[in-house]
Amino acid sequence: MRLLVTGGAGYIGSVVSAMLLEAGHEVVVLDDMSTGHPTAVPPGATVIRGRIHDAADVVTPDLDGVLHLAGLIAAGESMVKPELYWHTNVVGSLALLDAVRAARVPRLVFSSTAAVYGNPTEIPIPETAAMAPTNTYGATKLAIDLAIASEATAHDLAAVSLRYFNVVGAYGPYGERHEPETHLIPIALEVAAGRREKLQLFGDDYPTRDGTCIRDYIHVADLARAHLLALAAAEPGRHRVYNLGSGTGFSNRQVVDVVREVTGHPLPVEIAPRRPGDPAALIASSAKARAELGWVPERPALAEMVSDAWTFARRTRPAPRA
Repeated sequence: MRLLVTGGAGYIGSVVSAMLLEAGHEVVVLDDMSTGHPTAVPPGATVIRGRIHDAADVVTPDLDGVLHLAGLIAAGESMVKPELYWHTNVVGSLALLDAVRAARVPRLVFSSTAAVYGNPTEIPIPETAAMAPTNTYGATKLAIDLAIASEATAHDLAAVSLRYFNVVGAYGPYGERHEPETHLIPIALEVAAGRREKLQLFGDDYPTRDGTCIRDYIHVADLARAHLLALAAAEPGRHRVYNLGSGTGFSNRQVVDVVREVTGHPLPVEIAPRRPGDPAALIASSAKARAELGWVPERPALAEMVSDAWTFARRTRPAPRA
């Protein structure tokens, strides 16, 4: 198939693009490089530098599908700059949907998030759980999930939304490179590599087993593989939604212990105030993805995820000399 990957120069987009190419598909990457990296685009992909707002210039009738991963993802930033998130994630995605409809592209796989659930009322979280985002990032993703559902019903689009939990690890030369970094494990690895003095944990007074937030982590390779399965399973006129996580929750303090074990670094920690909009616990039920897509995480161990991310971090950003 000939496929467009928006955000294909980003962390997850680069791994998805690489796996699509390995599966024999033709890949076109659309990325404005505002957060992506040209060097992250896998060899063999065609690169178009541009915004999803201008997708009409790129989405053509010869496409067999679109995998939409472009967007802003920092929950904390979304609370202080909500206008950026509404304009990029919602206005841009609606422009992409307009282009998909006009070109009659038959399939769409969307990068959604567990943040749509907010503070969940049940753990693990099924796809039927109430959706009440506690930050603007989650609200923008939910808005597009709803728009896609309407689009599928009205215009016979075959669509799938994949709700990611916390993504970790690397896939060969493709890994996480955000500037500035906002995710716990990459920041912890920056401390281990000598690029930061200490790690901040935001809040130690949550109603959890050790007072810190609990999150479900998934290896980026497992996540990317789910996109290929979703693409194959998409059905005209139907919008499917799947949670993607390991089903195991780790507290921030447990994550710190794993990073210390993998890197051998003492990893000094400072407790900081809670960030607005951070739920206490997010753990996935991925039973639906297992049953309908045949998707099972092949790398569920957090130590392996951290080890892969650590290998990538040292290769791409060597520690400064003493």
